[in-house]
Amino acid sequence: MPNSFNQQVIDEFRARDGRVGGPFEGARLILLTTLGARTGTPHTTPLGYYPDGGERLLVIGSAGGAPRDPDWFRNLLANPRVTVEDGVFTYEAEATVLGRDERDRVFARAVQADPGWADYQAKTDRVIPVVALRALPKDGPPDLGGRSLGSYLKAVHDAFRRELALIRREVADQGTATLGAQLRVNCLTLCQGLHNHHTGEDLGVFPLLESREPGTAPLLERLRREHARIAELLEELRGAVAPGETDPARVRSEVDRLTGELEAHLTYEEEQLIPLLDGAGAPS
Repeated sequence: MPNSFNQQVIDEFRARDGRVGGPFEGARLILLTTLGARTGTPHTTPLGYYPDGGERLLVIGSAGGAPRDPDWFRNLLANPRVTVEDGVFTYEAEATVLGRDERDRVFARAVQADPGWADYQAKTDRVIPVVALRALPKDGPPDLGGRSLGSYLKAVHDAFRRELALIRREVADQGTATLGAQLRVNCLTLCQGLHNHHTGEDLGVFPLLESREPGTAPLLERLRREHARIAELLEELRGAVAPGETDPARVRSEVDRLTGELEAHLTYEEEQLIPLLDGAGAPS
């Protein structure tokens, strides 16, 4: 069983689609369920994570610099198939412990984003491990976790909003320094996630709505045009955080402008689509 603090975090995470207050307010957080190395009993642990620019998430087995690896890490060494909850989806994943060279590169990236990781490493003789979590392929539609289509869309958008807010804060915290490597990865991962989300809407959700309610065609065509505009914004965001960009003030200004436009699109799309997805009425 998780300790009482962890259980409180787990309960809040599940009740609020991945949103947690207190010390984890706005943080990148997942719930990782591993099987006990000796017992095979499921154990769930809240963990911070880092995006990795693609289909992997990265978690770090710091245990606060303790002399022993955390229980969840020892569990996944014995049983690398794990369950991940990200607030929107619950999925099975394969856990892979990074080899030393890749681990050192990724850990250095994490230290650049948060020097506290270096403090933890300095407290222990063990090499703090880094683990990559990659979702396993699954047939069929995603598990909506009992949500309606409209509430599912809102949960997805809120996850993007949390990431946009984090990126704005991280860029602001860079001050006059050049953009950190992990922050750049965070931005690129967000861009890819939004691209995938809009592709899914264009190819799946919109044709479904058009077949169900032909009168939605003008609205959906407008949203498709907005998606094309968002694709342009994402390219601008990629350019703003590119390695050759050396003006931190320009980066901050561009990130603020672009994330603001992205959030406005999410809000407009919700206003138009949620009533349709949940069958509450026609578009305005």
